[in-house]
Amino acid sequence: MSIQSISSLIRDIKDFPKPGIIFKDITPVLKSPEAFSEIIDIMSKRYLKLKPDYVVAIESRGFIFGSALAYRLGCGIVPVRKKGKLPYSTIEASYELEYGKATVEIHSDALKKGDKVILIDDLLATGGTAGAAIKLIEKLGSEILGIEFLIELAFLKGRYNLSNYPINSIVVVE
Repeated sequence: MSIQSISSLIRDIKDFPKPGIIFKDITPVLKSPEAFSEIIDIMSKRYLKLKPDYVVAIESRGFIFGSALAYRLGCGIVPVRKKGKLPYSTIEASYELEYGKATVEIHSDALKKGDKVILIDDLLATGGTAGAAIKLIEKLGSEILGIEFLIELAFLKGRYNLSNYPINSIVVVE
């Protein structure tokens, strides 16, 4: 399946979650076994030789891709969640996103110094969520091998906020 075919499965939902936002709905992508497999194949090929310890997945759609990627790479998965959703001791980072403010957390013992990780989420917009996750990963002493996104909204220039890291996006919306 081509990148263009995957891109054609992503549908725009206007004014969601609030007026003025165009939400990128990936449920048709997830529904397609061919598209989903191709996405995981593309992402995993970049890291097979690097032997990551963990995939760090951002809530919530990042969990979907992160779980499959971790399985394919034979490594663990670590969730980054919205504040108050993790049951154990956590560290947190706050950030601004395209339509408000938020805080994310990771368990304080989720990663250790020297762990090699891949950060994954479904969409790169302004880079706020990924930037906060990066702060958490680095605070725990882990190394980021790369950052993976299904969709990048290039016009929001989020890539520039994450420029110290290798970033890969399958579908780029100019």
